[in-house]
Amino acid sequence: MTNYRRSDVAGASYFFTVNLADRSQSLLTDNIALLRSAFEYARERYPFSIDAVAILPEHLHTIWTLPEGDSDFALRWRLIKTVFSRNLPHGEHRSDSRQGRGERGIWQRRYWEHLIRDEADFSRHVDYIHINPVKHGLVSRVADWPHSSFHRYVRAGVLPVDWAGDEGVNWECSERKD
Repeated sequence: MTNYRRSDVAGASYFFTVNLADRSQSLLTDNIALLRSAFEYARERYPFSIDAVAILPEHLHTIWTLPEGDSDFALRWRLIKTVFSRNLPHGEHRSDSRQGRGERGIWQRRYWEHLIRDEADFSRHVDYIHINPVKHGLVSRVADWPHSSFHRYVRAGVLPVDWAGDEGVNWECSERKD
């Protein structure tokens, strides 16, 4: 079995990609209020800030900053996934191994995590998060996707409402064009 190594830097910012087990589903956007409550439930018990987020039908991207002295993002993800899953009706496909462990078949077991290295890395990942609904063909303009922190960035005056309208972001690597 592969020996997965996760970052363990207390008080750091992390980028995450979390997927549903069945990528043809749209459970996240269909149950957006439930997902928000799962996030709030976890944040009330184990605080963290959500610096950027985009919820797509079958996956999500987010950047979190954990409190000083705390690096346990795995606990927070476990709580979010559990609270969300417990409140959905049963009926999803479950593999033999999931059935044997008494697990639901809602989420992929693992997720992608990346320790944010510096301000430039943070900015590239925020751009990637915000452009993602356009990249996946869900909307033609970033501002048209409702389940994104992009709107918070616009209200704060950080980004214009027409950000990435025609140019300015390389969708493949999420870096700004020169």
